[in-house]
Formats: sequence, structure tokens, C-alpha cells
Amino acid sequence: MNLKNRIQQLKELNSDLHKEDFLLTWEKSEDDLKMVLEVADILKELRDQNISPKVFDSGLAVSIFRDNSTRTRFSYASAANLLGLEVQDMDEEKSQIAHGETVRETANMISFLTDMIGIRDDMYLGEGNKYMREVADALDEGFEKDVLPSRPGIVNLQCDMDHPTQSMADLLHLKKEYGSLENLKGKKMVMSWAYSPSYGKPLSVPQGIIALMTRYGMDIELAYPEGYELIPEIVEIAQKNAKQSGGSFKISHDMTEAVKDADIVYAKSWAPFHIMQQRTALLKASDKEGLKSLEKRCLLENEKQKEWEYDNAKMKLTKEGKALYMHCLPADISGVSCKEGEVTADTFEKFRIKTYHEAGFKPYIIAAMMFTNKFKNPAKTLNKILKRGLKRKGV
Repeated sequence: MNLKNRIQQLKELNSDLHKEDFLLTWEKSEDDLKMVLEVADILKELRDQNISPKVFDSGLAVSIFRDNSTRTRFSYASAANLLGLEVQDMDEEKSQIAHGETVRETANMISFLTDMIGIRDDMYLGEGNKYMREVADALDEGFEKDVLPSRPGIVNLQCDMDHPTQSMADLLHLKKEYGSLENLKGKKMVMSWAYSPSYGKPLSVPQGIIALMTRYGMDIELAYPEGYELIPEIVEIAQKNAKQSGGSFKISHDMTEAVKDADIVYAKSWAPFHIMQQRTALLKASDKEGLKSLEKRCLLENEKQKEWEYDNAKMKLTKEGKALYMHCLPADISGVSCKEGEVTADTFEKFRIKTYHEAGFKPYIIAAMMFTNKFKNPAKTLNKILKRGLKRKGV
């Protein structure tokens, strides 16, 4: 299907993301999610055809990263640049936050000529998504009181609950692999915990995966050792979604059994819910000794779970012995990035390039979230871009 027809089909979607923040996938309708996926794919095709989708001639896309990042940080910058926005990273250590500047004040001070704000805040359980909503409330007030000429949109670049830009990129990857969202129905996907020599990995990736993929009629199996639970409320969302979509959702505690006949295996470490609760309390209290003690105990517990490594033996148990392997990256690769980890080097190597393709959808997903936030009629704006035919490079 050509670009013009694909853009035309957007008009059939009952979606209105205009001026709406993108904080959690489960707050969005299926048409909203499809709109983001389709706009992302169209933006990618435009760039592949050397057509510039630049829609801003000025303006800022502010990024607030309260945790380290490579893929998401550069994906956000790439997305902003694609649309014509300049990225400004807010370094909290260089701001007045350390001197008592409130979230409400900071949100307004960084937003005078800002169109989008991307926030990553996954360190504190119960705090990351809450912080994003506090920023959102401050922006609402700033716009209503004529402090801000326009209200910047917010994109969740990862919080304690969800990682929507990752899970949506993963969904677009699956759509490409299987041809359509409809073809995902009935596919078995295993979201499995995997061993890692570190203990504090966020819960947001597995939570985002189970909450999103259960909306497409898939058979989702969440596998983890006893005691490595996720946030209960989000597990309940996954259960509800599976029932509504005609798929299934189950929890198991044996990786080898879980991957049998799987079409897709997403092997990723995370810290147990109750451990993240303890960690958050210690971080808030700046209890360095308590954190050291917790880390020591957790690493010892992790050591007992080394059999939770995805390898060729487990892969042979999957559908036709070649289930699609997925990971948000960076993976803990045994013998490469660590002595023992989530996946063996030979197994990872089989899918390494595919995981790069998977990651490569994220800039377009973020750009689509920005695009649909700023333009009430995405199809109309995309048609203008196509008609304009501005070459990104002068060839």
C-alpha cells in the first residue's frame, strides 16, 4: 500500500491524542495505540524515502533523565530532530532544584518555548509516574494562567510502572515480524525473568509488556522464580486485558517449562516488587549502608537462580525451535558483558541484529507520540508533508 493510502486510512481511526500526554499504554484506547503505531511507521517510511517530515521550524523538546540511558535518550533526541525540534537536556545538578526549586516552578521555567517534555524517572517505586503527573498539573496551571503560550506535551520515557515507548516499539517490531496486529492473536509470548549479576533493574519493561501485549489476543505467560513478583495492580490489568481480547494470561515459575512451544521469548531481569519497595524507602532516607546490605542480600538470592538463563537448549523447546527472541537492551550476555547473565552469547548472537531492528523503532514511536500530541488531524498534516515533498538531503 502506498503512503497516500496508508495516510488516508488514519481517518478511519476513532482516536484523539491531541494535547494528551502519553504516560501509560493502558490509559489509551486501541485506536489510540494503532494511531501511534501507524504514524510511527509512516514517519519511518517518509524518512526511508528521503522525504523530510519536519513540522517545526523552532521550539524545544526538553528531556529530563533521572536515570542513565543510551537507547531512549538518543531515540528521544532523534525523534525531536526528525520533526524539527531542538533537544535541551535538563541536568538537575546544574539547575536550582538542589536549592529548593519546586517541581511546579521548574516545570514552568523550562517550558516558555517548549513543545514537548520527555521524562525518565524509574528509580523510585510509587514516585516516577507520580512525578510526571505533578509536572503535568503544573503545566496545566501555567497555560491556564497565561504563563505559558502553549502547553507542552509529556511523553513517558520510562517510569516505575510502564515503559510505553519501549513496549510500543516492541509491538511495532512484532507487527512487522508477523505482518499485522491481527496475526498476533493466538501467538504465545513468554515474558520471563532472567538471571542478572545486578539487582536493581526496574519493573517497568515486563509490566509494560504484559499490559500491552494482552490487548491483542496473545497467550502471554509471565515466568519468574518464586518471590520475583511485579506490581499486583498491573498484573490485574494484564489479566483483564487478556480476557477482553480473547487471549490468555498465566503466571509460572519454571523458565524451561514456560518457553515450550513459545512463538516469542522476552528474557529480561527485574528486581522483585517487595525489594523495590524496600529500595525506594532506603533511597528516600539516603541510607547508604542499608542499600549496601539490601544489595548484598539480593545478589545472594539472585545467585540461586542462575538456571534462569535463556540458551540454545531452551530455545529448542520453543515453536519449531526458533522462537523470536526479544530484549530492550542492553542484555546481560554470558561471557560477553558479564560472566553469567540473562542469555548465552551464541543464543543472543542469533538474534542480535533483530534486537537492533527492535530498538530502531523507538525513535519513530516517540516521534509519533509527539506528532499526535501536537496535531489534531495527523492525516491532514502527513498529507501536507507528502505533498510538499521536501527532500531531507539535497539529492
